[in-house]
Amino acid sequence: MPAPDADRHRVRARPAVRIRVPLRQLLRVASVACGIQFGWALQLSLLTPYVQELGIPHAWASVIWLCGPLSGLVVQPLVGHMSDRCTSRYGRRRPFIVVGAACIAVSVLIIGFSADIGWLLGDRGGGVRPRAIAVFVFGFWILDVANNVTQGPCRALLADLTEKDYRRTRVANAYFSLFMAVGNVLGYATGSISYLFKVFPFSITPACNVNCANLKSAFFVDTAFIAITTWISISAAQETPLGSSNRTTPFADEGPGQSSHIEEAFLWELFGTFRYFPGSVWLILLVIALNWIGWFPFLLFDTDWMGREIYGGKPNEGINYSTGVRVGALGLMLNSVILGITSVLMEKLCRKWGAGFVWGISSILMTLCFFAMLVITFVNKSIGVGGHDLPPDGIVIAALVVFAVLGIPLAITYSVPYALVSSRIESLGLGQGLSMGVLNLAIVIPQVIVSLGSGPWDQLFGGGNVPAFAVAAVASLASGLVAILAIPRSAAPKPRAASRSTGKKRKGKK
Repeated sequence: MPAPDADRHRVRARPAVRIRVPLRQLLRVASVACGIQFGWALQLSLLTPYVQELGIPHAWASVIWLCGPLSGLVVQPLVGHMSDRCTSRYGRRRPFIVVGAACIAVSVLIIGFSADIGWLLGDRGGGVRPRAIAVFVFGFWILDVANNVTQGPCRALLADLTEKDYRRTRVANAYFSLFMAVGNVLGYATGSISYLFKVFPFSITPACNVNCANLKSAFFVDTAFIAITTWISISAAQETPLGSSNRTTPFADEGPGQSSHIEEAFLWELFGTFRYFPGSVWLILLVIALNWIGWFPFLLFDTDWMGREIYGGKPNEGINYSTGVRVGALGLMLNSVILGITSVLMEKLCRKWGAGFVWGISSILMTLCFFAMLVITFVNKSIGVGGHDLPPDGIVIAALVVFAVLGIPLAITYSVPYALVSSRIESLGLGQGLSMGVLNLAIVIPQVIVSLGSGPWDQLFGGGNVPAFAVAAVASLASGLVAILAIPRSAAPKPRAASRSTGKKRKGKK
């Protein structure tokens, strides 16, 4: 009977009514980024100097960070894949967020007590402390795995709550970036305090000096902070449990007879998504990769650069190095303030000039800042700062200004790429968790390259951090040019599957 058939098709084609998630709820859900980033700030500002104090030479300090991208290469896509299909009664994303946050708390305590554990296992005296280093690396690996377990589902949860509303997707990612900025400000401020150990006097031990005790005390604060923000976030997100009858299929083109694809091997599915990517997605991934080749040397060596090149110190030799590290943490706090202000203005900037153009200009600004760091380094060396001499105030102020200005492109890096990929992946029918995992590949592969190459590369040119920053300047310039010239201004392409089905209907009518 044609009439009932037509009615059935009309009912089937009617879009489901979706309740719009209030902005205040998105704000609470995004707050977990504050706790996560608090720990990241401590990690980025203090752990490269700390691992050198344990005895790892500068040329190999970057290799310690290799665990981050390697774990992200597998863990974040795997967790995204699993969270897309999680049928827990607590929701798809929240169980992973809670488990990841708990692992972060455990890992930072292991790192904080690594010197004490090494002492108990037999480390004595100065120089290289192999047992403490082993414990540190173990905790560091857990920390990076836990960060990857938590961050992917956080981003995916925001994408779930703003599904197909691309303006709200950008707003949600701007909220996430804003809370990252707040977490950075608090984390870097904590790392710059030289007397935090006085709040926890038991943190000083025969194996743990003042610098170590400050690090340990900062991680105590971090543990409490991440517990609070995780609770705020998961209590605000009201996820509907995913039942076996309404699982999302990984590809838009799959029909009812192809549901077995859900159970295929994970890596095959992950790399199988590449063939569905249009050229615009590949361009975004290319810009992300170049962008992070620029960012990672800075994030890895920022405070070390301040301690070595600006204050002329070395780990475990005098106070210049540790003073420079604390001043570097202060500079990163200023960086995060600017990051937060930029995050608030993000939506207006992208709406006015286009996301690709804003992203490209921010990368050009990165290039200018890295070039300024090279100039400041050479000027400071020509003055001859070192030993017990402190650098001129003008040099320190210039370095702090560069750190602060870099907050503008960092805010855009933390927000715009995720919104662009999320809006384009939605039209392909991929799960948001897996989508964030695929995007993460474009971040971790450059990080592997930088982690393996930056130390030997710096050593080849006489040590220090200048060669790595030169590579960062070139990579950020390339990413800016590609973003400006190749990424279109529109952020929400038409769904591919929908356009095909519309075409078929039109042909049928003819």
